[in-house]
Amino acid sequence: MLTFNKTYFGLAIFIFFIEVLIAVFIHDRFIRPYLGDVLVVILIYCFLKSFLKLPVATAAIFVLIFSFTIEFLQFLNIVEKLHLENSKMARTVIGTSFSWIDLLTYIIGIAIVITIEKYWVEKEIGKQA
Repeated sequence: MLTFNKTYFGLAIFIFFIEVLIAVFIHDRFIRPYLGDVLVVILIYCFLKSFLKLPVATAAIFVLIFSFTIEFLQFLNIVEKLHLENSKMARTVIGTSFSWIDLLTYIIGIAIVITIEKYWVEKEIGKQA
C-alpha cells in the first residue's frame, strides 16, 4: 500500500507551484476562487497517490470527503473557534468562508481527475496490447 510514485509527486509539486502563484499574484473573481479550488483537490489527489497505492475511485472519494469536511469546518467557523483568526497560514489552509459553489468546484476537480485517470489507464492498456 505504501509506495512512492514520482509521477504523482511531480504533478503535486507542479500544481502546488501553480496554487502558490495564484495565491500570490492573482486577485480576480474567477481564477483564484474557482480554478484554485478545482486545482486544490487535484493537488491533494496527486499528493495522496504519491505515497499510497490506492484505486482511483478510493483516492478520489477520500479527497472529496476530505475537501467537503474542510468546507463544512469553514461553515462552523472553525478558524475563529480555534482562535486562529490572526494566523494567515490557518486562514489560508483551512479557509474562512463556506460556499456551496466550492463544493461544486471540488466535484469538478475530482471529475477531471477521474476523466484523466480513465484516459491514462486506457492509453496504458492500449500500449500493453
